[in-house]
Amino acid sequence: MGGSAISDDWEFTTTGARTLVLVGCTGNGKSATGNSIVGRKAFKSMSSSAGVTSTCELQRTVLEDNQILDVIDTPGLFDCSSEPEFVGNEIVKCINMAKDGIHAVLVVLSVRSRFSREEHAAVQSLREFFGSKISDYMILVFTGGDDLEDNDETLDDYLGRDCPELLKNTLKMCGNRQVLFDNKTKDPLKKAEQLKQLLFLVNVVVENNAGKPYTDDLFKELKKGATKLHNQATEVNFLVGYTKQERLELKEQMQKSYEEQLKRITEVVESKLKETTHRLEEQLAKEQAARLKSELSAKNAQKKSDEEIRKLREYLERAQRETEELRGRSDRGACNIL
Repeated sequence: MGGSAISDDWEFTTTGARTLVLVGCTGNGKSATGNSIVGRKAFKSMSSSAGVTSTCELQRTVLEDNQILDVIDTPGLFDCSSEPEFVGNEIVKCINMAKDGIHAVLVVLSVRSRFSREEHAAVQSLREFFGSKISDYMILVFTGGDDLEDNDETLDDYLGRDCPELLKNTLKMCGNRQVLFDNKTKDPLKKAEQLKQLLFLVNVVVENNAGKPYTDDLFKELKKGATKLHNQATEVNFLVGYTKQERLELKEQMQKSYEEQLKRITEVVESKLKETTHRLEEQLAKEQAARLKSELSAKNAQKKSDEEIRKLREYLERAQRETEELRGRSDRGACNIL
């Protein structure tokens, strides 16, 4: 994995900036949501089931109250089809962009499709990898607000109508923090209102976490390495008795050392991802086995019930025939007597 260049690409996160990270399965509208948040077409977005975002990307915006927002768009990091090597690289890149931590994780879902087991597994993978504490920073953003509006429905209507148990559990896990986005609207008032609702939830998350962004050892290690690189590069600029070429060579050595550190961290991340994936696969396999067992038990019970009903029906039909035969014999006997 290539590191950030020392000069132009390097930038410390501005004090006071809030970092929002968009996650979710491919095709749910992460990039379009990012564009709605920053107020411009900064992230490449189009209707596609294959996904447009191929790597993590950061865009910055300044709100009317001068609050700085750093919005990070990600590819489908926890899609079932994503390879651990690709995901590992992208997670390290994302963390590198958010060195001071993440103030809110925006889990992007779509009202246009039913909440799937894959999406639930993606959320579970996120929690397995970063720890259960990440749930305290999660907000569910539902895209497709225009579809609900066309049907005269609200988000509450949508969630109240046959809401899958897995989605109910996810909502509960996220403290029921949810917001609806219409990324197609041209109405400036509607754009402002949905952003206002999202930022309110972001403020709730920040307050609930005492103003501290989500961070862990990976964040700390990456920030430490990046800070060291930045400080060393600055010192090299002021070295006396070195030629311009010698300074450049020193910077290249530092950059190489930093990239080796990133490579080691990425390998650790990939290993952790494989462990996480393995645990989840085992868990899903157990759940599926239990579900199949329950379905088989229900099927057998139904079969047994059907068999008992069949026998009862045969018994009643036989009893009815016997009754009719007895009645017939009784009628014939009465005729003979007469």
